[in-house]
Amino acid sequence: MPKTSSHEAIETIRIDKWLWAARFFKTRSIAKAAIEGGKVHHNGERVKVSKEIRVGTELTIQQGFDKKTVLVKALSGVRGPAPVAQQLYEETEVSIARRELIATQRKLHNLARPDHRPSKKDRRDISKFKQENDQQFDQFWSYNDD
Repeated sequence: MPKTSSHEAIETIRIDKWLWAARFFKTRSIAKAAIEGGKVHHNGERVKVSKEIRVGTELTIQQGFDKKTVLVKALSGVRGPAPVAQQLYEETEVSIARRELIATQRKLHNLARPDHRPSKKDRRDISKFKQENDQQFDQFWSYNDD
């Protein structure tokens, strides 16, 4: 069993504890839930909460829309300040580029949203449009079924 004292070198540590110490998740129980939910992978495969990781391990972590591929640079069993936690891992170049691309696509997709809610008249027009299209769709399929 590895000791988590800050004075002794740690060779391996449980993945849930490392994710918490590296500040990917706010609590160990949230980290555990993410691992059990299939949000954390090692070598393309889901991991168990008790998985022991070492320096050099490559992990894929999904948080919301973001999917990060990180390389473990150091191990720690204690949660420290954010600058210290960021030294525990390094995100791969491919992962950074992929996240930036997806973020820009998400921003472009959200630009098509209207800046206001539909008014009562707008909602009526939308409903009328949907009903007309549903009728045309039904007519098309009933015509082609014959």
